Amino acid sequence: MASNVKKILSGKSDFHELLRAQVGNEFSASQQYIALAVWFDNEDLPRLGAHFYKQALEERNHAMMIVQFLMDNDIAVAVPGVETPINDFKSPRELVALALSQEQQVTAQIIALAKAAREESDYIGEQFMQWFLKEQVEEVSSMKTLLTIMDRADGNMFYVETFLTRESVGDEGGDSSAPTAAGGKI
Repeated sequence: MASNVKKILSGKSDFHELLRAQVGNEFSASQQYIALAVWFDNEDLPRLGAHFYKQALEERNHAMMIVQFLMDNDIAVAVPGVETPINDFKSPRELVALALSQEQQVTAQIIALAKAAREESDYIGEQFMQWFLKEQVEEVSSMKTLLTIMDRADGNMFYVETFLTRESVGDEGGDSSAPTAAGGKI
């Protein structure tokens, strides 16, 4: 256990390495959501565009929450580059299916982070990850709902746009228990 404490305090634990990598994962997710938003916007689907612009900001804020946690705990942080997002799509459904897949992948990453923190007895890190675990349940659920609505609309995007206007999928409002984002949330 003493070696785990040294690793945690030195910022050289597996959890901290995964957390640093997650900053890039969150920024990559943000960029992918921007690409989806731009595609929808360009197709004159303003509610879908707005939905994904908002999702992009959420992912950016998640990255900055992790950055703030690293800084608050005197753990070296570097802002990484991001992967080029996918920009070419054939149908609106394809974009939402990609978003769902992306949220499922992020969920797996967050679970791995929580597991690493627990295995290293990093109780502060484990507690920090709890909010992200809860957030991912909501993110996956909202994307599943949106994909279901896309399928039910059977290509009629007016129905999807109306649904988003009426239901505000994924808009649960502010969460006072959310971690602080470096530089403040946008």
